[in-house]
Amino acid sequence: MDQAIITLIVLAVVAFLFVTEYIPIAVTALSGTVVLTFVGILTPKEAFSGFSNSTVILFGGMFVVGAAMLESGLAQCIGNYIVKKVGTGLGALMVALMLLTIVMSAFASNTGTVACLLPMVLGVCFSAKLPPAPILMALAVAANVGCNLTMVGTPPNMLAVAEMEAHGLEPYGFFEFAYVGGPLSIASVAFMYFFGRKLLPEQSADNGYIAQSRGIKGTHKQRVLAVLILIFVVLGLIIGIPGLSPAMVSLIAALLCVVTGCISEKQAYKGIDWVTIFLFAGMLPIAAAIQKTGAGELIANTIVTLLGDNLTDRVIITAIFIVASTLTQFMPNTATASLLIPIAMSIATKLGVSPYGAVITCAIGSSCSFATPVATPCNTLILGPSGLHFKDYFKVGIPLIFIGWIVCILVIPVVWPFY
Repeated sequence: MDQAIITLIVLAVVAFLFVTEYIPIAVTALSGTVVLTFVGILTPKEAFSGFSNSTVILFGGMFVVGAAMLESGLAQCIGNYIVKKVGTGLGALMVALMLLTIVMSAFASNTGTVACLLPMVLGVCFSAKLPPAPILMALAVAANVGCNLTMVGTPPNMLAVAEMEAHGLEPYGFFEFAYVGGPLSIASVAFMYFFGRKLLPEQSADNGYIAQSRGIKGTHKQRVLAVLILIFVVLGLIIGIPGLSPAMVSLIAALLCVVTGCISEKQAYKGIDWVTIFLFAGMLPIAAAIQKTGAGELIANTIVTLLGDNLTDRVIITAIFIVASTLTQFMPNTATASLLIPIAMSIATKLGVSPYGAVITCAIGSSCSFATPVATPCNTLILGPSGLHFKDYFKVGIPLIFIGWIVCILVIPVVWPFY
């Protein structure tokens, strides 16, 4: 059997087990990688590559920093301050945090934004005695849509610009993506405020991860150290420190938490969500297999063949968007975009239409990473602290993907006409 077909079968089984949770999701992810290695699609080195991935290191370090903020009482102090300013209403806090996250992720890494805000948001949930699941999901959604406001917000946008330059065409402007990203951000905030939060579990914020901070006040010295370390993290992840990658910033911050006595070594180990680590590390080789075997390209080409020629702009947008938004639920958005953007350009050339609308559709679709916890690091980061399940992402993510499609078919033909 063709390797691409085998990979797609494994992906389908993994997706089914994710949804049903018949076995733990981290075990499912690792099992998929093991099967692909056993049949010879992945080499042993490729199978273990997820554990050396820089994003996994980033996760581990930020979990330790988050634990330090909780154990020192800093997260609770920040939460108390925000609650005093905004109030204890779930809706008001959700909107305030989403707007903050959208602005931050427009100019910085959305993963870094969520990593920095996560401990503070947990403190807000504890202070206001609110269920963490709706607010943490809103945080991830905001990070995923906010990155579509600028050229540098997310790698798919930069890949779209590079594709245009490679073909000698005028690239997209810095804020040009906001024509789609702006309406999508507004619609996502409205959806989460009116509908999304009602679809998620409402267990008390005193459960799970929040319980770690209950009764733990820490010392003034620990809180001061936590603030200094947090400033270092913000500078490194949001602004950038020359010579230090985000993963290195995270690792250094985690080491500082322990070395300075802000948190004990035992507390640091306990603060790491190992399910998230194994889940993400297990899915990265599967994503690599999708690229390596041509499974993603097979899906895209099949859909294009089925559609035929002489298509309307909205049909082209729909086809590209469906492929991109589907693949990105199981592959990093950067991998999805790098795979599909050249295909979108080829589709436009074959059909004799302007490539601008096709390529930006692919970029936006690749960033509609809402429906699974492995679609983007933002989703994975909130999995443990929120107590969410795969089906919760699905319930919120599918309507958001539909909203993304509606925005694309309404805006893109007007701003970037195909004909």
